[in-house]
Amino acid sequence: MAFKPTIYKLRITLADTDRNYYETLNLTVAQHPSETLERMMARVLAFCLNAREYLVFTKGLCAVDEPDIWAHTLDDRISLWIDVGEPAVERIKKATRLAPMVRIYCFNTKADTWWAQGQAKFKELKVSVFQFRWASIQELTGLVKRTMDLSVTITGDTAYVATESGDCEVSWKSLQEA
Repeated sequence: MAFKPTIYKLRITLADTDRNYYETLNLTVAQHPSETLERMMARVLAFCLNAREYLVFTKGLCAVDEPDIWAHTLDDRISLWIDVGEPAVERIKKATRLAPMVRIYCFNTKADTWWAQGQAKFKELKVSVFQFRWASIQELTGLVKRTMDLSVTITGDTAYVATESGDCEVSWKSLQEA
C-alpha cells in the first residue's frame, strides 16, 4: 500500500517590495511521503520569491521530468523552471534547453558540498542558484500547521514570515546569477 501525501492549505499575504508585487495566494501544497517538512517549506518560499501569473507547483517528486515549480506561457511553453534541492548538472542542462529562466534553491546541510562539487559545471549554464540558510528553514518549519495564514514580506535577501504561532526571518544568498 502506497503512502499518500500530506496536504497543507496555506493562505499567504505576500509583499515583495523589491519587485513591487503584492498578492494574496491560496496554496494547496502536497508534501510527498518521502519529502521533509524543510524541503516543502523551501518550495513554498521559492514559490513566493517567484510569484507571478501562471506559476504552479508540479507533481514534484512523483514526476522526475518536471521541476518542483514552473510557469508556462499562454502557448504552453515553459517560461520558468524552478528546482528545490541539489539537482544534478545534467538535469539543469536539460532544463536550460526547455526554459529561458531556470532557478535552483538549495537549502540543507549538504548544499555547500553539492555547490563545491558542481559549481564549475553550473557556471557554464544560464541558471540562477540561491541557497537558503538551513537554520532559518528549520525555524520556519517550527511554525507550520496543516492549515495556516502567513504573512510573507520579501525585501533584499530576506523573507519575513509571520504566522499566528510566531514569526521568523529566512535569508538566502545568491551563489550564481544567470
